[in-house]
Amino acid sequence: MTQLGLLLLAALLGTAAPAGANANPDAGPAASTATFAAAPARTGEPAPRPRHADALQLAQSGDAARRPAGEAVAVLFPDIGEPYRKVFTEIIDGIEDGGKLRVRSYPVASNADLAELQATLKRNGSRVVIALGRQGVKAASGLEPALGVVVGGVSSVPDADKLNGISLSPDPALLFARLKSLLPAVRRVIVVYNPQNSEALMRQAREAARGLGLELNALEAGDLAGAARRYEAAFAAADGRHDALWLPPDPTTVDEATILPIVLKESWNRNVPIFSSSILHVKKGALFALYPNNYELGRELAGLAAALLQGEPARRGVSPLRAVRIAFNWRTASHIGLNIDAGQQRTFDFLFPEP
Repeated sequence: MTQLGLLLLAALLGTAAPAGANANPDAGPAASTATFAAAPARTGEPAPRPRHADALQLAQSGDAARRPAGEAVAVLFPDIGEPYRKVFTEIIDGIEDGGKLRVRSYPVASNADLAELQATLKRNGSRVVIALGRQGVKAASGLEPALGVVVGGVSSVPDADKLNGISLSPDPALLFARLKSLLPAVRRVIVVYNPQNSEALMRQAREAARGLGLELNALEAGDLAGAARRYEAAFAAADGRHDALWLPPDPTTVDEATILPIVLKESWNRNVPIFSSSILHVKKGALFALYPNNYELGRELAGLAAALLQGEPARRGVSPLRAVRIAFNWRTASHIGLNIDAGQQRTFDFLFPEP
């Protein structure tokens, strides 16, 4: 067995954490603590409200209290604490500003009474629901079908082709286009994924790769051990001049505690560039990542809600995220011989290590 194989086996036997252990269950795998912490702070943000175990938590966001009593749009989001709550408050800011709609937000606890929620929305005149996070999407699924629903703030949802919304997973076309702009010599993208988590994303990736003249080498793995074997084989055959490794928002194949540290180390030793959808990975050594611009995502969700209010047919399918920011690791770039001038650096939202 190779050195990488031995390291991966030792890690799996000794330190493996449950898949997705570091991911927020409401926001999805892409929404790591680092992603939230990296978003620009907003002054005057209210402190989280305390939970009440036996009641639905209701709250108004921004200037909703000054708007007419009957709201057109209700925003459901998980009643969770910081730092995860921050991503939802930023999305809600974008919703309120983006559509100039009458909006009221409802933090939903895991044990919320959905019948009470339904009655509250009806009493308040809600016509469209924007469901954020897994808890918000779960709550919206139990509402009367007369309400229009837009989903967001999740990396993946079951039956995504039947829903209307925007994912937290960056559009592969944007990722691959950025890769080609930075490394024009790259011809092949290698990715290890679990079909149960990422099949829809891989379909989008295959189409995007064809459109940009890239070969996508998508390797399936159903568990950590399978992912370790796939990475070992991929690195053994990789050519750092023409290959790049993509870390998708997949908790099985991009386990933060076990797989990620070894994959990053191997990529450094072999000069194989890595790109990702997590700012945390860039901080640890990936070349670049695209990650959510929460405020702009909110504005786009508001546009979908406004279309429903105007009587337009609901668009079917959860679209990949296009409202993104970019993080870049200049030390990794220097290591692989990539020189970035000052003009290019200004196009990045975060640089690591920080100057």
